[in-house]
Amino acid sequence: MKPYFKFVLISASMWISIWNPLHGQTETDGLWMPKRNFCGGLIAGASSWTHYWEGTLHRNNQNIGTLSSSFLMAMGNYGVGENTNIIFSLPYISNKASAGTLAPQQGLQDLNLSVKQYLGGRNWKGSTVGLTAVGGVSTPLSNYVADFLPLAIGVRSRTLSLRLLGDLQRGKFFATASAAYVRRASIEIDRTAYYTTEMVYSNQVIMPDVFTWMVRTGYRKDPDHIVEFFVDRMNTLGGFDMRRNDMPFPSNNMEQTRIGLGAKWALGKQGLSFMGNVSRVVAGRNMGQASAAMAGLVWQFAVPRKTKTYN
Repeated sequence: MKPYFKFVLISASMWISIWNPLHGQTETDGLWMPKRNFCGGLIAGASSWTHYWEGTLHRNNQNIGTLSSSFLMAMGNYGVGENTNIIFSLPYISNKASAGTLAPQQGLQDLNLSVKQYLGGRNWKGSTVGLTAVGGVSTPLSNYVADFLPLAIGVRSRTLSLRLLGDLQRGKFFATASAAYVRRASIEIDRTAYYTTEMVYSNQVIMPDVFTWMVRTGYRKDPDHIVEFFVDRMNTLGGFDMRRNDMPFPSNNMEQTRIGLGAKWALGKQGLSFMGNVSRVVAGRNMGQASAAMAGLVWQFAVPRKTKTYN
């Protein structure tokens, strides 16, 4: 069997929001959309890599060459109250390899819904600190194949997540730290037996849960003018290593540490803003060492209040 490398899995409510963090009223920042305001837009991104970690072994693979991924994502955030936001995202993903015979894969991935709730805050020694909780769910929206790594666009696992987030603002400097636990449901694959560390005679795959943390810091003049540096870390709570020269499997043990730079900047006074980031994986286990970039435009506007009319 030819050797294969491990694709960076993107299992949306997690993977888009955690591994490609956006900027401004999202799941991983300490900002909120005002009541009866909506912010939505389109974000495009791409990543690629030639080296990966097979377990802890850092290597490349000439049978696939460069593995590249691109996505186009619709996203939105609505303020249902002064301290409560509802956030959604839906990505279309395309994956391909520059060499070998594996067929490219593309399609709609998972719908992600989150509720973001501000828990409270206070002024402390000239700084403003606050605590936020975010609950999220995701579910696949298309019948894509999960057991076709490294080209699969996701793992078709329904997820339930909880994130706690602390934010500090002092003048134009800010720091945000958060951690999340993601519960993943079992998946079905198109074969009746597979091997992990032992033979399993079933089409059901138990997916390990995931723990993540993220730290963001930098310049934040206001919610529409942000420049930041971020570090994030993800690891599955279980799983197993890829075997030498074998194909990857959805329930592999995965670890990843990534660094990056991001920005959000208003374009005039019409509610239109640019947002984007660049990032690089610096350490991993059963993961690709990916370099990524993403950018897009979002538009924020107030939703008119309905008024009653009388004859």
